[in-house]
Amino acid sequence: MAGRPESPRRKQSAHAHTSNQENRSSHKGRFFPASEGVVPSGRISVVFIFFLVVALIFFGRLIYVQVIKADEWSAEAEESRTVNFPVNQRRGTIYDRNGTVLATSVDATTIYANPAEVTDPSSTATVLASVLGGEKKDYEALLTQDKTTFVYIKRQADVELAEEVESWDLKGIYFIADTRREYPCGRIAGQIVGYCNVDGEGITGLELQYDDILSGTPGVYTAERGENGIPIPGGLIEEEPAVDGQDIMISIDIELQDYVETALEERADELDAEGGSAVVMDAGTGEILAAASLPLLDPSDMSKAEVSADQLKAVTQAFEPGSIFKTVSTMAILEHETMTPDDTIFCPSEIETDGYTISDAHEREDATYSLRQILDQSSNIGISLATEKMGFEELYDSIITYNLQESTGVDYPGESSGSMQPFENWARIVGYNVSFGQGITCTPLQMVRFYGALINDGVQVTPHFLISLPQTGETPEYDTEDVIENKDAIPTMIDMLTTVVEDGTGEDAAIKGYTVAGKTGTAEIAEGGVYKEGVYNLDFVGFLPDSSSQLVCFVGVNEVYGMDTVTSTFSDIMSTAIDRFKISSN
Repeated sequence: MAGRPESPRRKQSAHAHTSNQENRSSHKGRFFPASEGVVPSGRISVVFIFFLVVALIFFGRLIYVQVIKADEWSAEAEESRTVNFPVNQRRGTIYDRNGTVLATSVDATTIYANPAEVTDPSSTATVLASVLGGEKKDYEALLTQDKTTFVYIKRQADVELAEEVESWDLKGIYFIADTRREYPCGRIAGQIVGYCNVDGEGITGLELQYDDILSGTPGVYTAERGENGIPIPGGLIEEEPAVDGQDIMISIDIELQDYVETALEERADELDAEGGSAVVMDAGTGEILAAASLPLLDPSDMSKAEVSADQLKAVTQAFEPGSIFKTVSTMAILEHETMTPDDTIFCPSEIETDGYTISDAHEREDATYSLRQILDQSSNIGISLATEKMGFEELYDSIITYNLQESTGVDYPGESSGSMQPFENWARIVGYNVSFGQGITCTPLQMVRFYGALINDGVQVTPHFLISLPQTGETPEYDTEDVIENKDAIPTMIDMLTTVVEDGTGEDAAIKGYTVAGKTGTAEIAEGGVYKEGVYNLDFVGFLPDSSSQLVCFVGVNEVYGMDTVTSTFSDIMSTAIDRFKISSN
């Protein structure tokens, strides 16, 4: 046995046993260091967790960059190499009732520059000033801006001027097809039409009222730029195409409108008035054929516009109407059957109440007047006493029923509704004053609507300008309201108004061959809680009752020193309308 070699397997096993013994013995009394090749399981866990956390951080960052912030940073990157700017769409055209163009958009060119690309600002500015007008220094200031790569040189320039600039082949100067708003009729109907700003947005008048129809949707251009902000050749892109607006047709007759404006302006000049208004409306349809207020507005040249010229004050400004309001009181008296035209009432030369004295516009002796004469002679005392006989509350209720404290609903921005004290605050003097049109305010258009109900069998139609949308064929419908219950009283009221023109204060309103019904007004002007001395608003409103027309016309001038009338202006305007619309007398 001793001569046999030792089995390798057993030797290996013995070696392993010996090693295990040594290992066991070596653990006694000391720590086995990591440097000796053995890593504790706890340390492995720490390392694994550390690398896992790092991996999660990187993964989270990747998600944040590529998912959460991707769109935002992509947009920022895009923004850093592009510049966006709007391009005006073609705005809808405004036509008068006969197809005359009142406002339209024409081709224009917007000129812009990239200052970073302009190599010779001085000579470039010289060319721009010589072609486009203006000061060289202003253009040079635009061309030398350091922190921008886009600046407008001239927006909506004439195409011919832009072509001349382009022929110079100026470095860094670019051109965009655009449109510009123009008003071919100038000041005629300017207040009604209104005007737009350079961005094509309606600012006043029907341009504002129907901005959503006329405007369409602007487009967006994007100009790409490379290093140093220099535009990339061919990098002008139409990002979003513009959508053109729709056309509208309005009720104005431009020839009558022109005459009304001229006649109003001339009469105001003759009387040295501070202002004035006029309205011509078809009571049967509510269509306004002409309307104007002084001063007039030319939207094609806003640099010369006077203060308040952009307001159609016949709609936007309430005033104390004066004696034209006596028709309202008389209508209420007739409806309530308090008096007939021939019933009389004693009218002293003056009456006192609540510490105030009321008298007529002209001095007179005590008299007994019929209701017809009260209206003919425009007696403040007479209408006060006749209204008191009916009852002031009945007057108040009639004013509300006739919609003289409600806006008309006309399609024009900024309409006023007028004002009147609540009835519980009425003293006797308030009732007297309101009966002849003082101490209450309303607009000329409200008065036109009321008089229109007289010639339209008691029915009021909403006054309006818009009559059709030509591209779609749409024709809007407007509300009507029956405001006079006692229909039998209407012919009597009209007959009394014809007497005013035939025998009373409105004689100058007469038109040969036609019956005219209407009422004059001379209203005091309140200022600081008192009425001005010797200064008046003058007005007249009337119609042609026995004719083929239901036109109602208001004419008024403001702040006139001394007594006078505007009845002749009414006659001139209505005579023009008779010729213009072939109105026949029945």
